[in-house]
Amino acid sequence: MRRVAQREDIERFISALARRSTDPTRLYFTGGATAVLLGWRASTIDIDIHLVPDDDHLLRALPELKESLEVNVELACPAHFIPELPGWRERSLFITQEAKLSFFHYDLYAQALAKIERGHALDVTDVEQMFQRGFIEPIQLKNLFEAIVPQLYRYPAIDPPSYRQAVEKMIDDIAKP
Repeated sequence: MRRVAQREDIERFISALARRSTDPTRLYFTGGATAVLLGWRASTIDIDIHLVPDDDHLLRALPELKESLEVNVELACPAHFIPELPGWRERSLFITQEAKLSFFHYDLYAQALAKIERGHALDVTDVEQMFQRGFIEPIQLKNLFEAIVPQLYRYPAIDPPSYRQAVEKMIDDIAKP
């Protein structure tokens, strides 16, 4: 039976997956894994990851690691839910490198905009924490949202007016002293 992942579980996952790396690859953590590693959550249900480039060897290792480490691992990133933000790779935060695997937090602006779009209570709390801890700024969040608006048509599940309203509300809320 798998359990929620705490910091130690994510660190064990990092080491175990790195031991299986054979080619230079970047792994980006998103969602709850970022929240746990950056310290505002104690645990997460899933360790969400994005590999660049896709690495069949590492992807094939995931089912065994999920079982042996008793954690849930999902392939997910903000670009699966909202348009890719310009410059996301450069804004992604480096964590560590083990063997040929480099670990990053996926761009926190992209994570924030994806969380705002989804709108769950925990997502709102995560975005507030990103702001309070200095990882995102309201003006840059607004600018990056505007940069992806022309591509929202590629995501039919998104209602652009509702999304804009949610982004503006979040910016108003986090910008208040």
